[in-house]
Amino acid sequence: MNKWDKRFIDLADTIGEWSSCFKENRHVGAVIVKDKRILTTGYNGAPAGITSCAEKGECMRLKLGIPSGTQHELCYAVHAEQNAIIQAARMGISIEGATMYVTHFPCVICARMIANTGIARLVYRNSYPDEFSARLLAEAGLLVERWEE
Repeated sequence: MNKWDKRFIDLADTIGEWSSCFKENRHVGAVIVKDKRILTTGYNGAPAGITSCAEKGECMRLKLGIPSGTQHELCYAVHAEQNAIIQAARMGISIEGATMYVTHFPCVICARMIANTGIARLVYRNSYPDEFSARLLAEAGLLVERWEE
């Protein structure tokens, strides 16, 4: 890891602070970079036009007692990784061969999407309770590295 990795993982942390998720939940940020250039960013939060949990004052997942790492479909939020990928698609930006920096290891749904984009490298800071996603990323041939200072 190098000073550029530190800059981009720190930026992912900052972007995660923009999350519109309820304050007790993870605030996740993602940055997609190629050749030391930021291509797109994303954070977790409600889709455009949908009232966020922060605005509602409660999290549906917490209210229903849904354990972390399960039942991803029962959530208003789009994950940070998904938002960064969607932003690239909307703007017509190729992310093939890029590096994704993310505050938390991706869930299995995000892992599948990341594998399909052609992203070559994933750098994450914090763990996440989804072992299957690690297996998928390894099988897809992604270089996965945990950032540790």
